[in-house]
Amino acid sequence: MPRAKFTITIPDETWIAQVSKAHPDCVFKVITVLSGVERSIALFELTARDLMSILSDTERHEDITSLELLWKEEDEALLQVETTNPVLLDPVWEIGVPLQTPFEVVNGTARWELTTSSTRLSALGEQLEASGIQFELEYVRRIGDSDAESILTDRQQQVFLAAVEQGYYETPRRATLTDVAESMDISKATASDILHRAEGRIVDWFVTTAVQ
Repeated sequence: MPRAKFTITIPDETWIAQVSKAHPDCVFKVITVLSGVERSIALFELTARDLMSILSDTERHEDITSLELLWKEEDEALLQVETTNPVLLDPVWEIGVPLQTPFEVVNGTARWELTTSSTRLSALGEQLEASGIQFELEYVRRIGDSDAESILTDRQQQVFLAAVEQGYYETPRRATLTDVAESMDISKATASDILHRAEGRIVDWFVTTAVQ
């Protein structure tokens, strides 16, 4: 059974695309969502500096039938929203793929993690395309993949393994950061950033798993 991660470009006609693009600093964390054929209900955790403006813009949108502010403090709020235009969730509803929550929406983009059958995953991609929803499939992994595959993205694995093979982590080093970058046809700054993130994930995994 595969586990996949999608980056979804939310259609411009939806309220959350319009509001999140108008307030690109705001993070909409979807805590839970219930979707039907004609409407959806979602619980959101908002983090932003200008919460009242965001709440006002959301409430005024024609697709919003109900907005309840459940909690607010400084730059955080919890609200329940009901909408009559669940176009973003229609594909997962049609195919029958449960969304893993929470997931975040920032500046018109959502990131989904899904665990389902290969058949449904393929059907979901086709349904998203048929609905005109742009997406990028970041990775697909089988449950039971090795720890390295589960903690690093495909790109991080590629650059990290290239650095290892070239001797970047040996003492003394047989390869410089420039050597690694050139071998991957990327800039030195990009190589540094990718390796830094990969190293951070490996350290986090070691601290939380290996030492326990």
